[in-house]
Amino acid sequence: MALTLTTDERTELERRVRSLKIRAEDARRARVILMLANGDSYSTIEAAVPCYRDYINRWRRRFVADRLNGLRPRYRGQPPTILTPTMEARILAKTQQPPSDGSTHWSTRKLGRVLKIHHNLVAKAWQRAGLQPHRFERYMQSDDPDFEPKAADVIGLYVNPPDHAAVFAVDDKTAIQALDRLDPVLPLSPGRAERHGFEYYRHGTLSLFAALNTQSGEVLGQTVPRHTSAAFV
Repeated sequence: MALTLTTDERTELERRVRSLKIRAEDARRARVILMLANGDSYSTIEAAVPCYRDYINRWRRRFVADRLNGLRPRYRGQPPTILTPTMEARILAKTQQPPSDGSTHWSTRKLGRVLKIHHNLVAKAWQRAGLQPHRFERYMQSDDPDFEPKAADVIGLYVNPPDHAAVFAVDDKTAIQALDRLDPVLPLSPGRAERHGFEYYRHGTLSLFAALNTQSGEVLGQTVPRHTSAAFV
């Protein structure tokens, strides 16, 4: 009876047969499975590959049991490197459980060690599902007991400013370096990226104050030599 392959399995097996970068033995097994799927007889496969009947039966059984993962050599401790639907489901299910070491979230390597698979498989499953549990964001917490009333006043200016009021969002950027390259920039050329010299001359630093008029969208800016509270006001 001929084997039944999915479109992805056939594509992968055909890639292995054509590839010049994988082991010859891996390409040989892929060719056997493809010929079985095409309905070729054992005698035809034995002559074409070439191989023995026991070889064909062995890799047929392994493929039926584990699909593409079954074609890998069974070295002790070697993790599977093909993401199967079953493995993907295990990864996503485990991702929803907290790590047992007390940490707050998983990394690809940590989850890979727990599931005894390569961390690239974890990354691939997360990418498919749009998950990024390894990321985190920072926040700042105020110890001012009047923080919430003060914040409400500021937010109220943006949401519902008083009549004839001008509301500005102000920020600053300190110690901006004014640098001048000593060497000219070499332009892009065939086979070469644009190149910049390493050496530069320092012209000192400036601080930038900027204010956004939240009603008109106008941005006002001013630079000062030094950042002081008086200059900011």
